[in-house]
Amino acid sequence: MIGSWPCYPAVRPLGKRRELMKGYWTGPAVCALLLAGSPASAVAPLQDRTREEERLMAEAKKIHQDAITLDSHVDIGGARYATPDMDPGIENPRLKCDLVKMRKGGMDGVFLAVYVGQRPALDEAGFKAAYEAAMVKFEAVRRLTEQMHPDKCHLVTTPDGVRKTVRTEKRAIMIGIENGYPIGNDLSLIGKYYDLGARYITLSHSGHNQICDSSGPEQPMHGGLSEFGKRVVTEMNRLGMMIDVSHVSEKTFWDVIKSSKAPIIASHSGCMALSPHDRNLTDEQLRALARNGGVVQIVALGSFLKPDSPERRQALAALRQELGFQRTGRQDRQAMSAEQREQMEKLFEVYQERMKEVDARYPTADLKVFVDHIDHAIKVAGIDHVGIGTDFDGGGGIRGFNDHSEALNVTVELLRRGYSGKQIRKIWGENLLRVWRQVEKAGERLR
Repeated sequence: MIGSWPCYPAVRPLGKRRELMKGYWTGPAVCALLLAGSPASAVAPLQDRTREEERLMAEAKKIHQDAITLDSHVDIGGARYATPDMDPGIENPRLKCDLVKMRKGGMDGVFLAVYVGQRPALDEAGFKAAYEAAMVKFEAVRRLTEQMHPDKCHLVTTPDGVRKTVRTEKRAIMIGIENGYPIGNDLSLIGKYYDLGARYITLSHSGHNQICDSSGPEQPMHGGLSEFGKRVVTEMNRLGMMIDVSHVSEKTFWDVIKSSKAPIIASHSGCMALSPHDRNLTDEQLRALARNGGVVQIVALGSFLKPDSPERRQALAALRQELGFQRTGRQDRQAMSAEQREQMEKLFEVYQERMKEVDARYPTADLKVFVDHIDHAIKVAGIDHVGIGTDFDGGGGIRGFNDHSEALNVTVELLRRGYSGKQIRKIWGENLLRVWRQVEKAGERLR
């Protein structure tokens, strides 16, 4: 109970596909969400309010259990991921995405991001180190799906495979690469990464690379896609591999739109019109993405969704100074020794824990702001071109949708705003699956 309001126990409804393991949502969190912002709550009789809550909850659960719920961007949680020290098969307090939280929140699948940092110099030594770092993370996904928890999850490489895996009650694990830097100057590595299971590549991260210019304040290096970057786009099209334009500069975005023979994705971005962050997309970009047939996956990272207040920025700067934590350190990981990387990861864990204190004092975006971005993207690009990419375990997580166990809250909020079950299913997964299949078909035509 919350005050005098009823909260509903978890249920396990029998779905059309299987007996769903999606009945583990906590009543208090959902009830609070249902009550928040309801204009009738102050005047409607208690009995009527209770009845409306029950109706909305029942409808939301049914939609959620029938949807294929996918998250297009979750970071792999460090070098210890998929080891006894950081087991994604248990409810791990250090992870916002693990198999238990996915089950509790009714999440069917995630793209795990093989994130690779880069050295300042674009040289063969840096490319070699990045390749080796990428292999470590590919191996972590293999350990998770083949050795540690093959009974709970499955590595999936096709959209049809997602649907088949969902029917088995296992979680679908897909792979994306965040940063094209580990391609080096060798186009054949794209095919190797594809063979290892990668189905999208984010062309850059926070910093220009050999492929393209990144978003951010730096002066352009290539003026968009490099000549090599154009060849990367062509090769990804040929393989049937999704091109991800999150993190790239606006000029790079337009070059990709012009060059690609297949729809593209933005795996974890927000709307510039609502929050002027250089990682977000303008309305013009959203419309172009729709014309291209692609999809923007809205990110659940507070500072992208809502500008930080001056007080919050000051508190974060003070915390980093206190801990000696340099935000740019992640970019230079490949130049560190194994011992230095381990020390930095431990420091980052402390930083994330202490961040909770800052979040409590200076709250950033919440679920409503997140869905505001979904709303805006749909108004501009259309219902067929918007999805969800949280960036959990890479900075994502907001009040009301802080990890995958709270995924139902998104469905409740969408339903409250008037979205139909069909529309919600598109947002949660059908749009991404459609784009993925279209990219596959484009590859079949081009090969």
